[in-house]
Amino acid sequence: MKKILYILSVATLVIIIHSCKKKDSLNVFSDYKNLGLGSYLTLDKNINLNLDYAHIATSTVGIQVSQYPNGQPIDHINLYATSTGSYDTTQWHFVKSVSYTGPGTQLTVTGTELATALGVSIGSLQPGSVYTFYTRIITKEGYSFDVNTTGDNGGGGLVTGAYYNSVFSFTVYIVCPFTGNMTGTYKVLRDDWEDWSPGDLVQVTDGPGTNQINLSQVYPNPAYGSVINPLIVKIDPASGTATIPPTKFGQYSSAYTAEGAGDNDVAGYVFSCTGYITLNILIGGDPYKLILQKQ
Repeated sequence: MKKILYILSVATLVIIIHSCKKKDSLNVFSDYKNLGLGSYLTLDKNINLNLDYAHIATSTVGIQVSQYPNGQPIDHINLYATSTGSYDTTQWHFVKSVSYTGPGTQLTVTGTELATALGVSIGSLQPGSVYTFYTRIITKEGYSFDVNTTGDNGGGGLVTGAYYNSVFSFTVYIVCPFTGNMTGTYKVLRDDWEDWSPGDLVQVTDGPGTNQINLSQVYPNPAYGSVINPLIVKIDPASGTATIPPTKFGQYSSAYTAEGAGDNDVAGYVFSCTGYITLNILIGGDPYKLILQKQ
C-alpha cells in the first residue's frame, strides 16, 4: 500500500537506456522511496447518502473520514459536486472547504449547498437524481491530491480497490418512492463481477413479489454459469433502498452466494422514477458493484 503513496510529478521525462550498461541501480527514479510522499483519505463510515426530497433544502448527506496514517499531513479538504460522476475537473463545482480536524472528520453537504454549488434552484433537484462529491485534499505543505493524481483512473487500484478503503469521492441520491414497472432492457454501466461489460444490454423483470425485482437474467451470465435460484432484490417503497438476502444464485465452476454488502443486507437503490439500479453485492464474500440504466 505504501508504494501507491509515492507520487512522481514530472512534466516531461525522457530516459535513454543504453544496452550492455548496468547502471539501473544508479537511477534515482528506479526506487519508489526516492519519490514524493502523497496522502489520501480513508472511509470511517457513511453518515447518510440520501437527500430526502420532501425536505431537500435542509436534508444533509455526508461521510466520516480519516487520513491514511503514513500519508503527508492534511490541512483541509475541498469538496466538489458533479452530476456526471466524471474525473474531468472542468465539470466539478466547488461546494466548500472543510478543515481536517483528525480521525473522524465529517464531510457533510445540505441540499441547499448542493444547489448553490451547481448554480441551480433548490426546486430543480429532482428525486432519483444522482450526484458525486469529489474530495481534494490540501496538505500542510501545500500539495493537493485528488482522484486524478492517483494514476488509477478507476482501474481497480487505490481508487476502486475494496481493500484500500480510500475515499476520493462519494455518491448521493435524491430518493424517490418505488412504484414498480421496472421490467425492461437495461444498459450495464458497471459490473465489477465482470459477467458483463459496460454497454452490454441485460433484462430485468418485476417481482415475483410486491416491491421486488428479479436479476436472474443478469447473474449469472449464461455464457459463464447457470441459475440455481433467482436473485431477488427487495425494495423499500418509500425510498427505493434495496436489500438482497443471502441467495445461492449461480453455478459457475462452483456455486456462488450473493447478498447485500451493507448492514442488514442493504445493497443500494432501485429508482423506478428514473429506471436506475445501483447495487453493492457480496459474491463469495467479496464486494462488487453493479449499475444498470433502463433503456
